[in-house]
Amino acid sequence: MLSANARREEIYHLAVTTGLASVEELSARFEVTASTIRRDLALLNGQGRLARTYGGAMALGAHPEASLRQRTGEAFEQKHAIARWAAAVIRTGENILLDAGSTVGALAHELRNFDRLSVTTPGINTMQELADSEGIEVDCLGGRLRNLSQSFVGPLAEAALERMSFDRVFLSADAVTAEDGICEADHAQTRLKELMARRGNNVYVLADSSKLGVRPFHAWARLALPWTLVTDDGADAGELAKFREAGVAVEVAAVPGGPMVEPVETSSG
Repeated sequence: MLSANARREEIYHLAVTTGLASVEELSARFEVTASTIRRDLALLNGQGRLARTYGGAMALGAHPEASLRQRTGEAFEQKHAIARWAAAVIRTGENILLDAGSTVGALAHELRNFDRLSVTTPGINTMQELADSEGIEVDCLGGRLRNLSQSFVGPLAEAALERMSFDRVFLSADAVTAEDGICEADHAQTRLKELMARRGNNVYVLADSSKLGVRPFHAWARLALPWTLVTDDGADAGELAKFREAGVAVEVAAVPGGPMVEPVETSSG
């Protein structure tokens, strides 16, 4: 067994030489838990040596933003557990906003058989998921298309939001911290997320455990309290405590094989 410092140096070397290191591969290679690897990656990220990505890390200098297609298959069970929790708090007849992103796209998949539901979204994947759902009315936020995220951003989307309000808003995140809120690769995305949050009676950030407490980019969306973080049961207890101490409500969705967590509706309006 390598020491912690030696393991981190080896992780850094692998990321530099191969371009990408995934949590699963590193966990198997070094025979330690995924949580240990995530802590290693967080430390290396904090030192400015690696950039966190979905499911792992890559050497700085490479473009760290993954496409929506790449992200959809990562942390699959965790994202769908979060999506099931979120679907359980939605009520018939509500007017909701679904952000773009792979986890929110998983939520859209869970909603396909809902009845008398109004959904607004800037995300192409959500539009595709709900296109054939007869019981769901879908409104699309237009604007400039970001190819990597497959979503619309910009002044047109922002102007449309000014004329809308929602029972619930579900936001995605490249990363999220208790101190600074949602981290994204693009400032237009963070601006839109802040506007979305202002238009909702109840605001939820759907983020799997690998996204908590990391800082892969330099664009941030600050959310006014109250809002709810929904994550999976692989989340580090210390990270969750930071959110609770900051006044953020925290809900943990059970991944199959983990402890049962009952969905509890959290209201902020």
